[in-house]
Amino acid sequence: MARSPKDLKEMHPCFAMGKRGNSGRIHLPVSPGCNIECRFCDRQINNDENRPGVTAQVISPLEAEDIIKRSIELCSDINVVGITGPGDTLATDYALETFKIVREKFPSLIKCMSTNGLLLLEKADDIIAAGIDTLTVTVNAVDPKIESLINDGIHYHGEYIGGVEGARILINNQLEGIRKVSAVGITVKVNTVLVPGINDDHIEEIAKTVKDCGAYIYNIIPLIPQHKLSDIKAPSCKEIDSARKKAEKYIEVFRHCAHCRADAIGVPGKTEFKDKIYLKRVSLGETFSHG
Repeated sequence: MARSPKDLKEMHPCFAMGKRGNSGRIHLPVSPGCNIECRFCDRQINNDENRPGVTAQVISPLEAEDIIKRSIELCSDINVVGITGPGDTLATDYALETFKIVREKFPSLIKCMSTNGLLLLEKADDIIAAGIDTLTVTVNAVDPKIESLINDGIHYHGEYIGGVEGARILINNQLEGIRKVSAVGITVKVNTVLVPGINDDHIEEIAKTVKDCGAYIYNIIPLIPQHKLSDIKAPSCKEIDSARKKAEKYIEVFRHCAHCRADAIGVPGKTEFKDKIYLKRVSLGETFSHG
């Protein structure tokens, strides 16, 4: 059975609701590829940038057990094993394979997964079977026209589908997938990247819609201007606060996101041990999704 929201508030740093606790997490970068083309996303493999979608290396599911053991030795506060990338966790089978190992070898750890949701509906049963406790889905719009301004297109069952048509498929799969996994007790967090001039007036509709589908908590992430959206200014603190106030009319809002890397290890904002575990490798210049 998945952990309850009450347990998550005590043990998961993303559910502490307005406070930084002493709960740690390890992110396992086992998912190299992606299946959508976010206009703000620039995948990098390096040790320098502190943002989602960056890792020092990609590991295999078989390496995960040793890495978790070593990480717990360094940071006994680790309660959560998360997979956030560096690509999408459902674009390959590696994340679900890794979570099966975690379930067997580290049953006390919370299993946390992030996805763009394109394959969420069709892989919901696999997610449930893997024993995922909490799922984060990045939903940047629930209107296909707005989504098409943020995401160029999707790679879906061997076909590239761009524009509004691709956006419509993505949104449907996200919302129906959230509905399906939340119905069995998996706690769902929704991330939205706030893009000024594109989805800033759409936040209330997103929040209301995902809440109606079963999402438990909502996280608004400020755009990092890069890739094809490098000419758009990052939202100001005032704009972020305004968006959060709009969203919290409908759903609890998460306010202390640390923009964690895909290979983060430790307590957010307090300790970081990734450099002791992961090795720096060459950069891969592909585009992929925020986790």
